[in-house]
Amino acid sequence: MDVAHCYLEGNADAVEFCPHDGYQHVLAASTYTLQEGEQPIRAGSISLFDVNAEKGNLELFHRVDTAGIFDIKWSTVGSNVGPLLAQADADGYLRIYSLEGCSNEEKPRGGFLNEVCGEKISSSMCLFLDWNRAATSISVGLSDGSVSITTLAESKIEKLQEWKAHDFELWTTCFDIHQPQLVYTGSDDCKFSCWDMRDNPSGMVFQNSKVHKMGVCCIAKSPTDPNTILTGSYDEYLRVWDLRCISRPVNETSVCLGGGVWRIKHHPFVSGLVLAACMHNGFAIVKIGDEKPEVVEAYSQHGSLAYGADWQRAKLLPGGSTIVATCSFYDRLLRVWRPKSDFCCI
Repeated sequence: MDVAHCYLEGNADAVEFCPHDGYQHVLAASTYTLQEGEQPIRAGSISLFDVNAEKGNLELFHRVDTAGIFDIKWSTVGSNVGPLLAQADADGYLRIYSLEGCSNEEKPRGGFLNEVCGEKISSSMCLFLDWNRAATSISVGLSDGSVSITTLAESKIEKLQEWKAHDFELWTTCFDIHQPQLVYTGSDDCKFSCWDMRDNPSGMVFQNSKVHKMGVCCIAKSPTDPNTILTGSYDEYLRVWDLRCISRPVNETSVCLGGGVWRIKHHPFVSGLVLAACMHNGFAIVKIGDEKPEVVEAYSQHGSLAYGADWQRAKLLPGGSTIVATCSFYDRLLRVWRPKSDFCCI
């Protein structure tokens, strides 16, 4: 069921609900727009919205212009820091913002996004980022195939490691939440890799180049099962991997979602339930169980490339569903909706 929608000022590529207590009504959306010419300009923005699903409200309360953004992520819950929003952009910068003055107890006014620090970490474009569980490090995928491991200390970004992990664009990187010394990467070279950061430069744990038929777009470690990790690819398949033999993971099963699998988001409360952005085929909610993954619901109310998707971290609504935000690229559309499925019965 549709709750609300709006159009952004640029091409929409990422949406992220703030996961921190008191701020779970805050939705961040980012854009990337290429202005062609003799000297092309890659422009972007971050918009903050107040989402009230019960009233059907999607209220813009803050917007900041930036370089063209490829990815944004809120800091993880359970760390010693408050809500921080990280930005990876086309100018090679990693920027960190703090969120102020818009908790549930406060009306939207005041400082909102305050830039804590920003650092040009590469001459290549920053394509993707991931916080570690302690919110002390950020891994960044770069357009030259490298991965950069950074740390945030005393309001300053420092580069810990950087190495050439792949031959082409590194679209995704993911810390292992159960084994914090490991980081996973995926690239346009069709390779899915794992690295041990205890070495410097990080040593390869495995690299699979045979399963994905096209570029690897996203990687998502299961938050509840330390032996399961998911990958999404341009070849339209969401794949489930068994990591019990970490040096040789096994692709147990897969499901075709009818479009390139650009993003995967695990449900915050329901184990084995994921939200997928499927590029030319809208969005899908998929159940990952003991058998073959199953699409339990599809959402096709966008008219362009399905890129950004996220679950709201608030408690399950009456009827057992969770509010979802999705965005599509060329039509600049942001939608907030409520799935039809009763997740309590899945």
